[in-house]
Amino acid sequence: MEAIPDTSGYMIAGYVFAFVVMGIYVFSLYLRNSNLKRDAETLDSLQAEQSSSSKKK
Repeated sequence: MEAIPDTSGYMIAGYVFAFVVMGIYVFSLYLRNSNLKRDAETLDSLQAEQSSSSKKK
């Protein structure tokens, strides 16, 4: 009878790879969210500046 090959190392490597890819994705989402908040704050401040300058005219 043939012995069943031990592939547990490949299974562990697959899980590690999957978790690393998911971690990179979550980090990417975090960066995108922080950039979006910063852009929204910039747009709000620009809109406030335009509102105040149009009232002065």
